[in-house]
Amino acid sequence: MSAAADRRFGPAPLPAPRGPVSAALLAALRQAPHDLPAGLGAGFASVVDPIGDEDLQLTLFLCYELHYRGWQEVDEAWEWQPALLAVRARAERPFEVALRQVAGAPPAPLPGAVPAALVELVAADDGPALAGALQRRAGLDQFREFVVHRSVYHLREADPHSWALPRLGGPAKAALVEIQMDEYGNGRLDRMHAELFRTTMASLGLDTGYGAHLDRVPAVTLATNNLMSLFGLHRRLRGALLGHLAAFEMTSSLPNRRYGNGLRRLGLDETATRFYDEHVEADAVHEQIAAYDLCGGLVRAEPALAGDVLFGAAAALAVDRRFAAHLLDAWAAGRSSLRASAVTEPVAA
Repeated sequence: MSAAADRRFGPAPLPAPRGPVSAALLAALRQAPHDLPAGLGAGFASVVDPIGDEDLQLTLFLCYELHYRGWQEVDEAWEWQPALLAVRARAERPFEVALRQVAGAPPAPLPGAVPAALVELVAADDGPALAGALQRRAGLDQFREFVVHRSVYHLREADPHSWALPRLGGPAKAALVEIQMDEYGNGRLDRMHAELFRTTMASLGLDTGYGAHLDRVPAVTLATNNLMSLFGLHRRLRGALLGHLAAFEMTSSLPNRRYGNGLRRLGLDETATRFYDEHVEADAVHEQIAAYDLCGGLVRAEPALAGDVLFGAAAALAVDRRFAAHLLDAWAAGRSSLRASAVTEPVAA
């Protein structure tokens, strides 16, 4: 495999630390698996804002990525090292508490009412109009920033939700397979959504390497990814994971139309917009499958998970509102939405 292919499909390079815990963890990961300092990460219990804490969110991302593609030059045995899992748990606890606080207390409807409750939850969301701003007035540099933020997820698109597959059976599993097959291009590399996004990045002159922009994105961007991993890696949160996917799909079609139109306004061609154009049609179908067949099927089989489904959806919407507000507030103030210490001119791969 060539060096270029390694950067696209292989492990990401380790990022820079953002605080004492991530610094200690990064130093450890560069060595063979071993015990970590006792109580490493215990201070996360007193963090005021776990969603926006750079050290906590990077620590979680470092731990979670070991379950995806791993890290360059990091021993794969770290994935299940008990001391590392203990650090991860110390970061997860306050993060989950914060997610439940921002999600509020969604009602626990009867199983048959879950699809309608998801529709109501999405319809009531009044988050910042990021998609409208990108469609109508964002400059090319701002659109590139948006794509940099989203690259953390889109270059591994669908992977976090695939953790649910072995944890489901029956109609819910069939519905998730139907959605995921589209996300993975029905087995064709050139149609995988992650590859379509990589093409958009290249059209914008951005580095398309996997994990190339981790140092540039802030904690809130990492949090939008970490909550999927949190839900996906804990079987007890499988209902929240499916609720997250439902909210994701149900709020995708119209924004993606606007993203595509924004790129066309900026003079980009159909190659650059294909990722967004593909989602306009695909997600209009996916949202129905996700609400009625996926989440509806899950709670018919496991009625006790109805509240978890709505929690996952509400958490997804709440964290994405905060992400959107971060970008819009930065742009309104005339500054970059990327981390100031790491803002550099993007380099095409």
